[in-house]
Amino acid sequence: MYPFHYLRPTSVPEAQEQILLDSEAKFIAGGMTLLPAMKHRLANPSHLIDIGNLPELDSIEKRDIYLVVGAGTKHKTVASNPLVKSNIAGLAELAILIGDPQVRARGTLGGSLANNDPSADYPAAALALNANIVTDQRTIAVKDFFQGLYTTCLNEGELMKEVQFQIPLQSTYVKLKQAASGYALVGVFIAQYGPNEFNVAVTGVGDGVFRWTDAENALNKKQTIPALKHDQLIEDIHASGKYRAHMTRVLLEKALTQLTQ
Repeated sequence: MYPFHYLRPTSVPEAQEQILLDSEAKFIAGGMTLLPAMKHRLANPSHLIDIGNLPELDSIEKRDIYLVVGAGTKHKTVASNPLVKSNIAGLAELAILIGDPQVRARGTLGGSLANNDPSADYPAAALALNANIVTDQRTIAVKDFFQGLYTTCLNEGELMKEVQFQIPLQSTYVKLKQAASGYALVGVFIAQYGPNEFNVAVTGVGDGVFRWTDAENALNKKQTIPALKHDQLIEDIHASGKYRAHMTRVLLEKALTQLTQ
């Protein structure tokens, strides 16, 4: 690990000032991705601005048609919060499936979304739940936020403050875990907003999270769910693209069963 300066602001305005100290300064919250990268000398920030314990970023509230979750909220909090469970059950189900107890105790919602790992869980929830990502500079519709492998539209030094999830009639998340890492080989989040209005988001299968529009159209028209068609399926030592495509359909069927229980 290369040497760096560690700073721990006590407020969002202080964090915004500190990130301007150097062009290589980085925010850190749970550190689930950045710290391992630093240990392997794949990242070399000049300053670490620790925003992991800022109270302004750690909150959950219902606001109009949205459930609003602070970007610094830990996975374990999302999993156990009564407001999450009663309004977006699928989001709580997703959070309890992330990693292991240690990861859930340290990792944050904002960190997961900002990293945009192609096998991460929260991006599927954000996409299926028509989320808005609110930063210190702007409000970003989720359809514009994810921009490919490990890439988002966030600017350097832009601080994510909260995520607004549109509350559905019902929702659920199902996942086939990669045993060692806990990441999704396949993850399917389904949100229902009306009798014939379903959103289906898939993670772990392609080069980034995506809406499975063919499945959505079939569900909305009460037709048979088609086979998954996607241009860039992940092929690795854990599973072939063909297997991932098959399991996506299997998990969607399981998710639909859970919705009707």
